[in-house]
Amino acid sequence: MATLCRPAVAVPEHVISLEQTLDLVRTVHPDHPQLPLALRLITNTGVRKRHLVQPLEETLRHPGFEARNRVYEAEAKARVPDVVQRALHNARLAASEIDLIVYVSCTGFMMPSLTAWMINKLGFRSDTRQLPIAQLGCAAGGSAINRAHDFCTAYPEANALVVACEFCSLSYQPDDLGVGTLLSNGLFGDAVAAAVVRGSGGTGVLIERNGSHLIPDTEDWIAYSVRSTGFHFLLDRRVPGTMEPLAPVLADLAGQHGWDASALDFYIVHAGGPRILDDLSTHLKVPSEAFRFSRATLTEYGNIASAVVLDALRRLFDEGGVADQARGLIAGFGPGISAEIALGRWTTTGRIGRQRASGASSTALSADRPLSHAGR
Repeated sequence: MATLCRPAVAVPEHVISLEQTLDLVRTVHPDHPQLPLALRLITNTGVRKRHLVQPLEETLRHPGFEARNRVYEAEAKARVPDVVQRALHNARLAASEIDLIVYVSCTGFMMPSLTAWMINKLGFRSDTRQLPIAQLGCAAGGSAINRAHDFCTAYPEANALVVACEFCSLSYQPDDLGVGTLLSNGLFGDAVAAAVVRGSGGTGVLIERNGSHLIPDTEDWIAYSVRSTGFHFLLDRRVPGTMEPLAPVLADLAGQHGWDASALDFYIVHAGGPRILDDLSTHLKVPSEAFRFSRATLTEYGNIASAVVLDALRRLFDEGGVADQARGLIAGFGPGISAEIALGRWTTTGRIGRQRASGASSTALSADRPLSHAGR
């Protein structure tokens, strides 16, 4: 078992409100035959504001895939280090004590991965394992946690760092006019998040079990079409109904662990939209309030893809956590249609693991300092 510690999250400084989004859709697409439907769907997302990595006027321009990918690389290198340092601080570890970096992102491409740059620039050891994941979309946050758990299970004294970097606004395509695309343009936001999974010690979610599931024959329900202009997001209208087949999967995994998925103490799930959360509440037979952290992320930041589960968990920490040994579920959903699920108990042991490097920042530190940009 391993402990998922308090995440650090940052969102960019450029903000677009729901009102600005609706006005923009009316202005850019005044003659769209399904404009009223698109406006209604965007309003119903519950998203009140989102954060963008570039000013709005730059976001709406399309200088080409190459230029956008340069922005992705530059912004990732500028914004990831601070979030990583705060995640390490939260876990009371130094970069030299990390044995694996899991980096997830579906909104830009780099080779070597940003993990190589991080090892060179941020004080990680040269033998740190690298696991970049680029094609699981919104499910990648859950997958990153699960792969870190797998690694720490195989190497019980090891520590893993999870990083999610999503600049969804760089996938804006002005010529894509489908209702699903217009909805996505009003739903997705940008964010960077990171968290440490400690092999021993730490406060947070002590992960006891994880699992994956793919709904057969749904590959084209959430997808990218990769063209000369970049990533074109494809969203099928059947996606909101996916909780009906996935909720039993969550319940079954909990049942294998001897738990009742309807009677857990906390739920950290991907907030793809309000319908996802409403259906999950219905099918798992849990009150809507159980997903308050995910709803708060959706309202304040929009769908920030793989970073959602880390931000929702951060909000649980901000609320003061839960009682020691309280049981909970973490789940991310994305292309495939795929689900990545983890079960764990809240632990407040605060035990400190080994210090491999002299001078490592594993000395006792109090509460996390405020998150830059995020205002938390």
